[in-house]
Amino acid sequence: MTDRDADFTAYLQARQARLLRTAYLLTGDQHQAEDLLQTALAKLYLAWDRVHERDSVDAYVRRILVNENNSLWRRAWRRREVASSEVPDRTAVHDEYDEGRSAAVWDVVQTLPRRARAVVVLRYYEQLTEAETAEVLGISAGTVKSQCSRALAALRERTPSDLSPSSRPTDGKEER
Repeated sequence: MTDRDADFTAYLQARQARLLRTAYLLTGDQHQAEDLLQTALAKLYLAWDRVHERDSVDAYVRRILVNENNSLWRRAWRRREVASSEVPDRTAVHDEYDEGRSAAVWDVVQTLPRRARAVVVLRYYEQLTEAETAEVLGISAGTVKSQCSRALAALRERTPSDLSPSSRPTDGKEER
């Protein structure tokens, strides 16, 4: 194995799971997320020698994910795709401290338009700054702020009351 392949493999081992979660949050579908990540990683591998700043690899891959996700929506074959009634056997992956709310919250996030969802995912899931989010999406920081504000307002309207922070017990214990 060459040094290039070893470096790329080490990067994949460290970041693949998080990148897959990001792809899932962008697409809302496990299979599309896997396809999106595979395409993004193939593009990253081809450009690996040109990525000189190893600290910015994550930003580079996120940019590929967002751009590729937007490109997939524009393709004609995407509109002809037919859903299958067969669900593959897969075990669900949940965060360690999931109280059952995160899946419901992300279901609400999936109702946002693609661009708004990308802003929310990058700002709050990936915890990027407004400037970093703007750079990844190729928009201004002001546009990030306005899209984020509109997206959060839409989420507040669409979020069921049982998911509202005000409905949680204040003493840290579940009500019975």
